[in-house]
Amino acid sequence: MHTGFSDAERAFQAEVRSFLQEAFTPDMRARMAAPDTYKSGMTAWIQRLNEQGWAAPGWPQACGGTGWSDTQRFIFDHERSALEIPDVFPFGLKMVGPVIYTFGSDDQKATFLPRILSAEDWWCQGYSEPGAGSDLASLKTRAVRDGDDYVVNGAKIWTSYAHLADWMFCLVRTDTEAARPQRGISFLLIDMTTPGITVNPIISIDGHHSLNEVEFRDVRVPIGNLIGDENKGWTYAKALLSHERTAIAGIADSKRELARIKRLAHSELKDGEPLIADLDFQRRLADVEQDLMALEYTELRVLASVASGGAPGAESSVLKIKGTEIQQALQTLLMDIAGLYGGALAEDLPAEVLDHDFGDQARVRYMYGRAASIYGGSNEVQKNIIAKAILGL
Repeated sequence: MHTGFSDAERAFQAEVRSFLQEAFTPDMRARMAAPDTYKSGMTAWIQRLNEQGWAAPGWPQACGGTGWSDTQRFIFDHERSALEIPDVFPFGLKMVGPVIYTFGSDDQKATFLPRILSAEDWWCQGYSEPGAGSDLASLKTRAVRDGDDYVVNGAKIWTSYAHLADWMFCLVRTDTEAARPQRGISFLLIDMTTPGITVNPIISIDGHHSLNEVEFRDVRVPIGNLIGDENKGWTYAKALLSHERTAIAGIADSKRELARIKRLAHSELKDGEPLIADLDFQRRLADVEQDLMALEYTELRVLASVASGGAPGAESSVLKIKGTEIQQALQTLLMDIAGLYGGALAEDLPAEVLDHDFGDQARVRYMYGRAASIYGGSNEVQKNIIAKAILGL
């Protein structure tokens, strides 16, 4: 595989870097860092990207996308990560947006896509339920047709940022008699201000509120909010999940974290010597770096396939498994560097420990990162997908 950039691609890289350095302001960074102002900061950033025409690199140009090649998308993502700019809020731009422009009606495209691009609407994902997570096809949230509406009853759980969302894209059961459970599921777009919706917060182990349980009691959803055909929602969900799992790999961000860990390991000491001199630490770091390099090439192959008209297939499961394992390995290395400074949960630690410049961040990332191999479809389920789709087992 040829890995060098052309002159045109290097010029594009310089253009991207210059724009990002100017457009992503300190105010945006500060707002995104605080839970109470995260939404306003991210909204401002997406709107700035949209003004530039860069909010949705993966979308078709006809729908508001950039028309970039897979290499240009790769360059943009890595330049963004190198500057420590958070990736865009994914549920609209990277998940439901592609479903709407691929399977939605003309009215749905005209209504929802512009508002996703402008960040006027924030979305959440209604997939997992208290009794249906990795086995998603067993979901029980019910949608019954009543005139021009569906009446929805049930509950979703682990719903990220539902408390900030304007809309939910939701899998519901519309046929309880289907021969296979996947055939009785539909894909609905639900206005989160509709009467009968209750959002209950879930505080995760890192002490933050991003997760929620969402309850539906006789929630009326217009028929016009059905994506595609009734009972075909599983098909649309699979397309969305392949995009989600590809994004979860987080390769560009892992490359940035790897570089940061190297820098910190040169300055943090173990027995009076820089931690980077420790042979076991070197081995673990080298193992992660090799895995990350290999995964990066896999990502490039998937991007090339998508750019030529394909869609992410079982390769997205490979990216999801290995990408999240690498994230967790990097988080563990960062905790090892932080040492005492990463143990900020202990009530008797002095203030200087709690205020250490990376210790608290290392702890938060490590704790929340334990879920990376579960959300988006657990890694065990991804292995089953690979066994069936690639190995034919």
